Amino acid sequence: MVKYCIDKYGKIDVLINNAGISQIKLFTEITDKDWTEMIDTNLTSVFRVSQEVAKNMIQNKNGCIINISSMWGEVGASCETHYSASKAGVNGLTKAMAKELGLSNIRVNAIAPGVIDTDMNKNLDNDTINELKEEIPLNKIGRPEDIYKCVEWLIEDNYTTGQIISVNGGMVI
Repeated sequence: MVKYCIDKYGKIDVLINNAGISQIKLFTEITDKDWTEMIDTNLTSVFRVSQEVAKNMIQNKNGCIINISSMWGEVGASCETHYSASKAGVNGLTKAMAKELGLSNIRVNAIAPGVIDTDMNKNLDNDTINELKEEIPLNKIGRPEDIYKCVEWLIEDNYTTGQIISVNGGMVI
């Protein structure tokens, strides 16, 4: 994928790491397979793709990497231990990469969404959605556009790096 983009466009300016999975499961019931799949998808993929893209960005002395994390990576979630751990790892990776890549004019940030109306949350019933809304100070579920606006700002901004930007309606403050 990285080679294709470089061959076609000559360089990579922006990388958005947004692949992710979730699973609700008691901590004591998480299998090795569950753990490995979660960490590989949500954290290892961010590391590997970022590492390859950063090589090109370093050569060009410019770039922007945006990692999609989660509010649960900041505070943890019951019955989502492995998901929370993977997203906390994304947050740590984001900060460390920002420190290392900054001298090459590469900005690295993460967005930590709250409850957003996406396919990942389509399985939630109306009662659960209403309970979640009650926990959110803005009393509503976020929209994908709320995340997109933050992505757009981070791409355009030239001075923000190493930050975990929370877009969660105030659910985690």
